[in-house]
Amino acid sequence: MQETGLGLLGVDWEERIDFAKMRTERVEKAKQVLKAAEVDAVFFFRLENVRYLTSLRTHQWPVMAWGTASTVLPRDHEPILVCQDYNHVQARMPWIRENTIEFPPGGLEFEYGARRWADQAKKKLLDLGINPKRIGVDAYSPAMAKVFPQVFSEVELVDGEAVILQARAIKTPEEVKCLRQAYAITAAGMEAGREFLRPGRKECEVLAECFRAMFYLGSEWTQCANIVCSGPYTVPYRRFTSDRVILPGDFVIIDIGSIFNGYYGDFTRTWLCGKDGQPTKDQIQIHMECYNALRACEKAIKPGATTWEVSRASGEHILGGRLGHGIGVGAMEPPYFGSEVLIPKEKAVVLQPGMVFSVEPYAGKPGIGGVRLEDNFLVTEDGCEVISKFYFEERLLQ
Repeated sequence: MQETGLGLLGVDWEERIDFAKMRTERVEKAKQVLKAAEVDAVFFFRLENVRYLTSLRTHQWPVMAWGTASTVLPRDHEPILVCQDYNHVQARMPWIRENTIEFPPGGLEFEYGARRWADQAKKKLLDLGINPKRIGVDAYSPAMAKVFPQVFSEVELVDGEAVILQARAIKTPEEVKCLRQAYAITAAGMEAGREFLRPGRKECEVLAECFRAMFYLGSEWTQCANIVCSGPYTVPYRRFTSDRVILPGDFVIIDIGSIFNGYYGDFTRTWLCGKDGQPTKDQIQIHMECYNALRACEKAIKPGATTWEVSRASGEHILGGRLGHGIGVGAMEPPYFGSEVLIPKEKAVVLQPGMVFSVEPYAGKPGIGGVRLEDNFLVTEDGCEVISKFYFEERLLQ
C-alpha cells in the first residue's frame, strides 16, 4: 500500500519516522560515496549538507552564512560538527556530542578566519591518524579558496559538493516519509491560501495565510520567499509576491513550500479568482496545455528514463530553461529538468528508484494570463508515484 502520510507527532501505536535510523543511513551513504570517489575527507559548509550529516538545526539565512556551522567527514570516521551552538549540541544532540568543536560564528570570509578553521581541521584529521591526500570542499569563500591550498599544500582539493550529491540523490524510506510530511504541511498552506483568495485581496495577504497555516503546523521555514502572483504578472511570470490587489477572473499562481525536519515541500497550483466566476475558453485552453504537459511528464517518469526524456515530454512548456528539480534537504538540488541548454542529452541523469523531484511546466499568453502547475514525484521500481495529490482548479479542467 502506498504511504499517504502519517501524523506529525511521535506515538507508541505505530511506526512513524525513525530519525535515529535516518541519521545513521545518511552518514553511511555519505561514507560510501567518499570511498567510491577515493576522497579521504570532505569539508562541508552548506547548511543543508551539515544538516544531512549531523541533524544540526540552526537559523537559516537567505544568503550563504560562512561559519555558522560546518562539518568534517573523514572517510572512515563519524562526522565532526564545527559550530557556534556548542552548548546547544552538548545539551540536546547525544549522537554528535562527542564529535563537536566549538567555533565562533562567521570569519570565513576573511583570511584569518579561514586559516584558523583550516588549521583546526588539519589538526583534527592528524589526531585521528589521517594524513589526507584528497579532500573535497562543498563551497568556498574567496578567502577560503586562497588559504586552503596553503594549509593543505600536499593535498589535492576536489569538488565535495559533487560527492555528497551522489549520497543525497537516492532517498531512504525515512527520508521519503519526511518529504511526505513536508508536502502535507505545504498542502495545508495551499488550502489556506485558496480559501482566503477572493477579489480585493492582495497577493501578500494570500501568501500570509499560506505562511500562517504552514508555521502553525511546525514548518521550520519556507522553501524560498514563495510566490503568489496574479493577473498580468502571470505572463511574463513574476517570481515573487507583491501588494497587487487581485481582481475577479484573474489567474492566481501559488507556488509555496514548507520545511519538515530539514526536508522541503514545494508544489504549485493556479487558481481562478472569484468563486462564482467562470473562466474564458482561452483560460481553459492555457490551463489544459500546462496540465497535459505535467501529465505527459508523469508518464515519462520511470527507472531507466532520463531527465532529458522527461523534459522533452513537456513539449514547449519550459519556463526560463528549467522544468523541475530534485527536493530533499536542499530546496533545489539534482536531478534537474529543463531545456537542452540546461540538460544536454549527453549529460542527462538516469532516473533511479528513490529519487524525489518536482516537475513544473508553464503555459501563458499575453492578454490572457499564465499558468504554472507543479507536482512532486517519487521514482518507484516500476514507474512513479505522485506525492502531491492536491486537487486542481476544477473550472479550468476540460
